[in-house]
Amino acid sequence: MKAIDINTTLIEGYIHLLENLSPSTKLDLISKLSLSIKADFSERKETFYKSFGAWESEQTADEIIADIRKSRTFIRKTEQL
Repeated sequence: MKAIDINTTLIEGYIHLLENLSPSTKLDLISKLSLSIKADFSERKETFYKSFGAWESEQTADEIIADIRKSRTFIRKTEQL
């Protein structure tokens, strides 16, 4: 069974369950479903932007580079042959 067939079957099952609900209950359900879709979309968008983390600092780029260069240590040992 394909995913499309499964989705269609699920939707048809939900339709049969919801047929006996009152119109106001159906409208309430539509409203809640709409809000959940908006929440999912905004959460995905927020997660997407969080994946591109930026360095947060009050220092300028040149100051950060200077700090990195100052913190470098070179320990070079030459072995006697």
